[in-house]
Amino acid sequence: MKAIVNQSVQPAARAGKIRSGFWRRALRDRYLYAMSIPFVIWVFIFSYLPLWGWTMAFQNYRPGKSFGEQKWVGWKHFKTLFQDDTFYLVMRNTLAMSFMGLAAGFAVAIVFAIFLNEVRHMAFKRFTQTVSYLPHFVSWVVVAGIVTKMLSTENGAVNDFLMWIGAIREPIQFMAKGELFWGIVTVSDVWKETGWNAIIYLAAIAGIGPELYEASKVDGASRLRQIWHITLPGIRPTIIILLIMSIGHLISIGFEKQFLLGNNLVSEYSQVLDLYSLQYGLQMSRFSFGTAINIFNSIVSLILLFAANGLFKRFTKESIM
Repeated sequence: MKAIVNQSVQPAARAGKIRSGFWRRALRDRYLYAMSIPFVIWVFIFSYLPLWGWTMAFQNYRPGKSFGEQKWVGWKHFKTLFQDDTFYLVMRNTLAMSFMGLAAGFAVAIVFAIFLNEVRHMAFKRFTQTVSYLPHFVSWVVVAGIVTKMLSTENGAVNDFLMWIGAIREPIQFMAKGELFWGIVTVSDVWKETGWNAIIYLAAIAGIGPELYEASKVDGASRLRQIWHITLPGIRPTIIILLIMSIGHLISIGFEKQFLLGNNLVSEYSQVLDLYSLQYGLQMSRFSFGTAINIFNSIVSLILLFAANGLFKRFTKESIM
């Protein structure tokens, strides 16, 4: 009887201890909690409160009418979306440019960070790093103008160089060839963001203990061996976390660079999901249809995030949740 009473009392005592421990920590860290309140409110207002607008996807939304006056149509807009051939063309373009940007952006940023870390001349290292991340702060409007000018058939730097080395006889109309558009967008994005993306890898490399490199030198390891056996394993958690987050945004690649670099000649290759939502939703006043596209975008991104996190957690023991 005494054992039964003890077993029933222990969970209650443990629960009370947990509650008292939580309030004790809350009281101790009250200033930290108070500092976080504005950010919690900001997230609620701008990230969670707008989810009420998702109801528009299940209505024939008409501006000026109250919520109760809107006509409910169920899954009509989602059915229209999945029956539209343009939607599948847009998804092809979105996924193609996303995968190309993910692969090229990650690989180039990691390699650049490692090479920059191996530079021993500090003045040159600082200068190179500064120059490399400055394009991140340049607007895509300016970048698109630079890219278009460089690829122009009239005094374009790329065509002039190719003709100078004898690779081509006539200028190539890069901006008029749809099959080249994905590559142009990917290269432009890599040039713009490589320096900025490399900053976090440089910070991760700086956190690796120098005694590991010193011990490897004593064992006779070359710099290439040090990179392979010390640097890359040291930044692997950072790489995996950033990769998981990037996979979660795989179809949310925006539309600025595609909109600014695209034209009517390459529209079959330049149109992406966000641009599709803008053109077929807002510009045509089909607000409910545009909302349905954005809901699909959000749900797929959430599924990709959890799937990527689950796979990496199972096989590499690294996760963000």
